Amino acid sequence: MSHTNHADAHPIQGFDHFAALSDEQAEARITEARARLGQRVVLLAHHYQRESVFRHADLTGDSLKLARLAANTDADFLLFCGVHFMAEVADILSRPEQTVVLPDLAAGCSMADMADLEKVERCWDDLTNVLGHPDESITPVTYINSAADLKAFCGEHGGIVCTSTNAPKIIDWAFARREKVLFFPDQHLGRWTGYKKGIPLYQMAIWDPDLENGGLSAREIEQARILLWKGHCSVHQMFQPEHIRSWRAQHPDGFVISHPECSLDVCRESDYVGSTEFILQTVVDAPPNTRWLVGTELNLVSRLAEQVQPQGKNVKFMAPTVCMCSTMQRIDPQHLAWALENLANGAVLNPIRVPAQDANLARLALTRMLEAS
Repeated sequence: MSHTNHADAHPIQGFDHFAALSDEQAEARITEARARLGQRVVLLAHHYQRESVFRHADLTGDSLKLARLAANTDADFLLFCGVHFMAEVADILSRPEQTVVLPDLAAGCSMADMADLEKVERCWDDLTNVLGHPDESITPVTYINSAADLKAFCGEHGGIVCTSTNAPKIIDWAFARREKVLFFPDQHLGRWTGYKKGIPLYQMAIWDPDLENGGLSAREIEQARILLWKGHCSVHQMFQPEHIRSWRAQHPDGFVISHPECSLDVCRESDYVGSTEFILQTVVDAPPNTRWLVGTELNLVSRLAEQVQPQGKNVKFMAPTVCMCSTMQRIDPQHLAWALENLANGAVLNPIRVPAQDANLARLALTRMLEAS
């Protein structure tokens, strides 16, 4: 989905030299390169980024917020400290003359990788065999945490993109058009959204892309209102209902807040469920001296705990074991320094370019989302 073009006139500095830098040395190089680039570059950082990268950001937020903010900047280069699908969305929504750069192309998303175009197209063929014309009966809905070609698939088949914030409105939009929804790649966000809409669990069937007909009988497919792709976020899988119960036994007056990528059981046992932006705002706006158990990525939770500590608020990470988003962690000060210094020297590393046809169809699905929400 992406390719790298280097101008021959500008010798490229390899990463090996930067890999040996300490964080402090890398930070000095980041500061120096940014001073040379000035307003030609904007740094965007997702909430899950490590603090040593996050502190350099001009703009912070969740993936969609960042892409929309980026599209409104005048910078030539949008340097995205996030993962691959986020950089793709930024490329789709930004102007043609802007270039999106991802400091490390290996920064992917394991959940996004659980659904690929080949498997989704095979699913669509299987549904055609069972239901006839799926374009007449099923709306494909992809979570924004997915590859650009899957957003394009939704654009082509009358479908739409959703975020963890607007998923309920998007599901309403989808059902207003067709009787069923194919929701990918995260089964948990799809199940929680359907559950909140009053859809019984037996009408939400899991589609296993590695099995014929998703592992479902024709009757199960016909009965289902939402077909949930068998995908998940490895970080949010860590949280369990017993973590909540154990904490509540010690802190009966405390509050539990979770991300909808958590399991249905965790969401049901939480006081609040919402996106990263919702979690941050809810805890920040809470009364002083309140206590919170938070079910989302560790870097965000640690940063939030520090932010609200002066108000006497106590914020605790839900899982007893440390778990960060490992692919987000691939963006480190060394990769950031490498990308910025080469950029300052005129060499563009790791530009993210979504092919025009995919970009146009994906933009259609994203536009439907923005209009619906």
